[in-house]
Amino acid sequence: MTRNRWTLVSAATALVLLAILGLLLAAVPREGGEWLWTDQMTKGGWMAWSFPVALFFWVIGTILVVFTLLAIRFPETPRVGVLGIETTRGDRLFITLLGSAFINIAWLGLDIGPQPWAFAACALYAALVFWKV
Repeated sequence: MTRNRWTLVSAATALVLLAILGLLLAAVPREGGEWLWTDQMTKGGWMAWSFPVALFFWVIGTILVVFTLLAIRFPETPRVGVLGIETTRGDRLFITLLGSAFINIAWLGLDIGPQPWAFAACALYAALVFWKV
């Protein structure tokens, strides 16, 4: 593919992902002009789809789309890191997501502190995984 074509693919992908985010924002319930961020977006559904839950899944989906485009545009050869195993970007993403889940579960279970600090710990963990693993 030519460079102009990749620019078009990237722009179209970004527009689609932003449109989906816009639809999620439009689905946030409001009462009296106030946004009810943690209320259910669909009443009587089988899952409590609040905006934070939907945003979490949107972020994971967006990361997967971006990493797929990166793998197509910039193919990578596996590298050996601290773990002593060959990993690609996708492998390191999986290790990061799995480790972040455990960090958050431990954070909640041990009542370490406010949850946004767990996000900071996960971001630091992700940086270390992509740098060293």
